[in-house]
Amino acid sequence: MTDAQRGSLPPIGERLVIASHNSGKVAEIAVLLEPFGLGVVSAAELDLEEPEETGATFEANALLKAEAAARAAKLPALADDSGLVVTALGGEPGVYSARWAGPERDFTLAMAKVEQALEGKSDRSAHFVCVLALAWPDGRTATFAGRIDGSLVWPPRGEHGFGYDPMFQPDGLDKTFGEIEPVTKHGMSHRARAFKALVAALP
Repeated sequence: MTDAQRGSLPPIGERLVIASHNSGKVAEIAVLLEPFGLGVVSAAELDLEEPEETGATFEANALLKAEAAARAAKLPALADDSGLVVTALGGEPGVYSARWAGPERDFTLAMAKVEQALEGKSDRSAHFVCVLALAWPDGRTATFAGRIDGSLVWPPRGEHGFGYDPMFQPDGLDKTFGEIEPVTKHGMSHRARAFKALVAALP
C-alpha cells in the first residue's frame, strides 16, 4: 500500500518544482495547480539538468524525473510522464511518445509517424496515460495515474493543446483535444484525472 492510498502524504509546502522542460506540459500543470496557491517553478527556470528517461514504464520515468528535481532543488517536485498508447501498434509510441517527435520535439512529424504506422489497420483506438510523481527531498515519493480513451483522426485538427492532441478524439466528443478549449480539456484529460487522485491524497 502506498502513502497515497493511506492518505498520509506529507505537506508540499509553499513552493513546488514542476520537473519538466516541456513548456506546454509545464503550462498545463501550472493551470491545474492554480487553485492550491502554490508557488511553482519549472526545472528549466532553475536550470536543472534534464535526466535521461531510462524507465520502461510511465511510473518509472515520472519517479526518475521527480526524484532528480527534488534532490537538485531541495524542494518538493512534481513530475509527469505521459504518452499516447495506440492499440493497433501494440501500445506504441507509449513511453517513447516524446522520442517519436525527434530531438526537435516536432509533433507534426510524430503524428505523421503514427499515421504511417497505422496504414492498412482498421483499429484506430488509443488512449492517453498520465502518471504524476511527487518526490520530497528526504526521499519520500507517491504516484498517481490517469487515463482517457478515444480514437485517432487524420488529418490532425485544431490548434490548441500540444503533442498528439490534434489527432486524438476522446470518446463521447466529436472534437479532438486540439479543437476543444483548454479549460474543457483541463477538466477531463488523463492529466486532470491523475491530478484528481493526487488532490484526494493530500492532507
